[in-house]
Amino acid sequence: MQKRLPPLDLIRGFEAAARHLSFTKAAEELRLTQSAISRQVQALEQHLGQPLFQRRHRALLLTEAGQLLQQTAATMLRDLAETLERISPERSHMVTVTTTVSFASLWLVPRLPSFRKAWPGVDVRISANTSVVDLTRGRIDVAIRHCPPERAPAKAPRLFGEDVLPMCSPELLKDPARPLHEPADLRHHVLLHFDDTPPRLAILDWETWLEAMGLPALVPAGVLRFNHYDQVIHAAVEGHGVALGRLPLMERQLRRGQLVAPFETAHFLGRRPRTSRAYYVVIEPTAALRPEVQHFAAWLHSEAGAGAAGPV
Repeated sequence: MQKRLPPLDLIRGFEAAARHLSFTKAAEELRLTQSAISRQVQALEQHLGQPLFQRRHRALLLTEAGQLLQQTAATMLRDLAETLERISPERSHMVTVTTTVSFASLWLVPRLPSFRKAWPGVDVRISANTSVVDLTRGRIDVAIRHCPPERAPAKAPRLFGEDVLPMCSPELLKDPARPLHEPADLRHHVLLHFDDTPPRLAILDWETWLEAMGLPALVPAGVLRFNHYDQVIHAAVEGHGVALGRLPLMERQLRRGQLVAPFETAHFLGRRPRTSRAYYVVIEPTAALRPEVQHFAAWLHSEAGAGAAGPV
């Protein structure tokens, strides 16, 4: 088989010419001359014993064999480039992480200085989005995924679960004109809504929470809606209203006194809705062999354990 494989340069020249349907554009991309690309294609055709292009006046078309080879060559070159990127020395001390926007901004990013202090030689790249990406194809080392247990990848360790409860600024709680002693008092306040489109987290819906409290008909003083959860929390910290906060994502804000949980008593805790979702750590198989990725995963679990150990 190895004897029948053509040189890589011929494949690269052909793939570029097939993608552009132009020897001239392929030559510009690969920084070669047009005649060099033409010779590479001819050499590849001779090696295969059949034409790959139909050469017409001012037009270049792929033959059936050329179409098939172009698809395979494009995939092969892309996979090769990604593999070389993953093993390059410049990337050997970089950990690339994907997770949700809210987890990145509210939990992960504020804690990164402690990782940098422990491992100053390891750089971290965060790709925050709501898409579930293929780690190998996306060149991602670690994913922190928020999902129900049945949708968690096999053998992915659980980082922690999640609780939801109302939170607001301390100044809002001190306002005597608008008491906030029990859930029914929310009628005096603006409720901060997270507009998740399409809706994925019913637990973050005020209607769901109020119904669980036996207040389905409660009408608040007003409503503010946001399409990013971190905006909801920023508005709550600024005193614009009451938000449904997520624990442990909001641990730091509670510990620092930026937010308070007005109904955090045994009477209300037993009635609030629960979520089965949790955060899971997924590591790309080849990345799991790298020490810096192992250090980062261990640090994640250490930080999660430290947060769970102390009172909020």
